[in-house]
Amino acid sequence: MHPHLNDMANHKSALKRIRQNEVRRLRNRYYHKTARTALKALRNEENKSAAVEQLPKVISLLDKLAKKNIIHKNKASNLKSKLTKHVNSLA
Repeated sequence: MHPHLNDMANHKSALKRIRQNEVRRLRNRYYHKTARTALKALRNEENKSAAVEQLPKVISLLDKLAKKNIIHKNKASNLKSKLTKHVNSLA
């Protein structure tokens, strides 16, 4: 039994909503964490050709997060802009 289910409403729909929210929360957390790790990897990349190869993948990740409202679309844009500048600045 889920920890939240004992002291919450007993409507079937409410219980299902709680289950769904939990699953989505964990899934969103996983996506968000994966993206942050990818960002970190790209920021620490010294090799320009490797960075240029990684950039589109990271940008795609960010766009997906923004589309699903896990991060704000402006935040995604700001990150993409900064990363692109960073990659272009590599020698």
